[in-house]
Amino acid sequence: MTTSDLPKDAGARLQELEHGMFTSDLSVNEFLLVKRAGFHPLGLVMGSSIYHIGLQKGNWGSSQEMTKLSEAMYNARELAMKRMEEEAEQLGADGVVGVRLDVKFYEWGNDSAEFIAVGTAVKAEDGRSYRNNQGKPFTSDLSGQDFWTLTQTGYFPLALVMGTCVYHIAHRGLGQAIGQLGRNGELENFTQAMYDARELAMKRMQDEATNLAAAGVVGMRLEEKNHMWGEHTIEFLSLGTAVARVGDAPVTIPQPTTIISFDN
Repeated sequence: MTTSDLPKDAGARLQELEHGMFTSDLSVNEFLLVKRAGFHPLGLVMGSSIYHIGLQKGNWGSSQEMTKLSEAMYNARELAMKRMEEEAEQLGADGVVGVRLDVKFYEWGNDSAEFIAVGTAVKAEDGRSYRNNQGKPFTSDLSGQDFWTLTQTGYFPLALVMGTCVYHIAHRGLGQAIGQLGRNGELENFTQAMYDARELAMKRMQDEATNLAAAGVVGMRLEEKNHMWGEHTIEFLSLGTAVARVGDAPVTIPQPTTIISFDN
């Protein structure tokens, strides 16, 4: 399956949405705020990739990136994202909000996983194009509330950017373990390995944002997962929404709405 060959049922579902009805995983509040930001939801869009993750063994006493595993985790997510974006393209969307990236492992093997990207495709109600500078629908994992707030401050999402690094953390030797027994002290080799791995993931996410000519990244988070590799091999995933300044209008910070209470 390629990124241009969506399932037949997906095409039929998207065609039904072209007649005016929309689907969305936005909450009621998110729906109203996305509408207030000037965008109308078109439909829930999804991309999926079931990926076989190859075998790579780390050196027991050495900290190092597992490049083969890093590449697999990155490529699998990219396939899911591209297929989600293609569904948005078929709906004529300007972007996708509330994107979620999930990984699921099934009983048929610990070396295979399904990568899923899900979000709500939206279209601008003013008729203008809000696609990013690569000509693609923008993607964002911001909530509907955060999306509205961002647009009110003169910024706009470009794309969900990510960086990943699967890293093997060296085991302690017997001499090290005995030498530190009963004593307080930093485990310097562990500290350095975790530090290096996080830096690689964050730098790769930052490079994606730079390629989009982004002004910055908001909503950034750094996730750590063992998956099925054991406690000494960890994936570090850095995610965030790359944003750009729109126009030269002064930034206006939205003020909280005053709630009037009518007491009896």
